[in-house]
Amino acid sequence: MWQEKQLIYKYFQSQNGMEISDGIEIIGTSLFIKKEKILLINDIHIGYEGVLHHKGILVPRYQLKEIIKILADIINQVHPEKIIINGDLKHEFGRVLKEEWKEVLQFLDFCLKRVQEVVIIQGNHDPIIKPIAEKRNVQVLREYVFEDTIITHGDELVETKANRVIIGHEHPAITIREGSKWEKYKCFLKGKWNRKELIVVPSFNPLLEGTDILKEKVLSPFLNNITKYEVFVVNKGEVFYFGKVENI
Repeated sequence: MWQEKQLIYKYFQSQNGMEISDGIEIIGTSLFIKKEKILLINDIHIGYEGVLHHKGILVPRYQLKEIIKILADIINQVHPEKIIINGDLKHEFGRVLKEEWKEVLQFLDFCLKRVQEVVIIQGNHDPIIKPIAEKRNVQVLREYVFEDTIITHGDELVETKANRVIIGHEHPAITIREGSKWEKYKCFLKGKWNRKELIVVPSFNPLLEGTDILKEKVLSPFLNNITKYEVFVVNKGEVFYFGKVENI
């Protein structure tokens, strides 16, 4: 099945990525907004490994290094002037773990050396992100608006006159059969919410696979009916158009 999808849908892939909307291109698990030269990444969840360790689940502590490597490749490809982190930069809800504090600053330092500005949009995992962001003079907002687009995390509905809404929070993915095994792949979604175009961006953390939108209950209040949403699957840096949810 996966091999057939590759043959059918790879045709829609552009040289660098794929346009999901006018002037907005999918690059890996990020979005590049061309005119504004904004690179948008979602749901990094720095410190996730540490939380697993505290629960007795041992996983190698390499995710931050891997995230930075992936991000560096994207930056070198599209040369953004601004990076927007759309919520859940850190993982732990009510406190800042020692590892999180150190790794968040390390991540922000990496970004600030490569772009003119970094903006954090506060997510539901970020109630106390401001003390860390202030160490690097990074602005923390509830939403970011440019032209006719609003970027918000996606855990709470917003009132807006913008005609395009971009969210994270959901970590969308789909499970696909590949030979005799099943694999989960991250994906972008594009559909309509309140007659506005809605784009859902997956998690930038490679350790977090996400919610299987074909089988699991969705989390974001923006996504009350996703059958008509279009699906853009990401696999090893390539993007494949899979049509609408109802046809998969």
